[in-house]
Amino acid sequence: MGVINCTPDSFHKDSRSEEIEQSLTIVEKMIQDGADWIDIGGESTRPGATEVSIEKEIERTAPLIREIRKKFPNQAISIDTRRHQVAREAIIAGANLINDVSGLRDPEMLGLVLSSDVGVCIMHMQGEPRNMQNSPIYDDVVKEVSSSILNKARELVELGHPINRICLDPGIGFGKTLEHNLSLLRNSEAFRGSEGFSLLWGVSRKSMFRDLLGREETNQRLAGTLGVAAYAQNKGIDILRVHDVAEHVDLCRTISSLELN
Repeated sequence: MGVINCTPDSFHKDSRSEEIEQSLTIVEKMIQDGADWIDIGGESTRPGATEVSIEKEIERTAPLIREIRKKFPNQAISIDTRRHQVAREAIIAGANLINDVSGLRDPEMLGLVLSSDVGVCIMHMQGEPRNMQNSPIYDDVVKEVSSSILNKARELVELGHPINRICLDPGIGFGKTLEHNLSLLRNSEAFRGSEGFSLLWGVSRKSMFRDLLGREETNQRLAGTLGVAAYAQNKGIDILRVHDVAEHVDLCRTISSLELN
């Protein structure tokens, strides 16, 4: 899943693109490089970020989704949003999946998922972007995070949403310390549940690599990111949300080739 942030303030500047033509050029290269999904976001949810208006978020995302759908009619597109109004406009524009970093906190988001029959990624976040990294605390991070998103996924299934249109994301860096993040990555099996839900990891260039490796700048964090991607391939993670599509496709193809009998 390749990332496009239609924002001026997302944490990794190379993922930002505020002009549609520039964004389309980036999208085309990501598709050529092997991206299965293109993830469009119009609100930065980095630690400390402030909210943008619903209208601004729609203005940033829906026109680009329409253009991607027009130019690449078969491309899978996700909308990265916490708000049902933004998600609804994105679906109308052509999005196939709602990538909700708040885990469907918006009470109308669950109904939208059911009524529109799109895919959904349910991510865990403790707190809000503006305060989520202010001393996050858990008694048992794996148990609490997995229970939260599994319960929401099971609610959707009970209401009739197909399991194969649901994926779960532990929310690395969203209200977690480095040790919380490492525990969540080590224990991915806890998130599949008995149902075998698909899993998505979004770890690309995040601050865990500052804390783990001392890499202050996001453009220094590709090697650490690829290390997690190699681990993810070994763990059978279904989707990797990344800034660097070509490098991740090369990594995964190489590992797959080595594993062939």
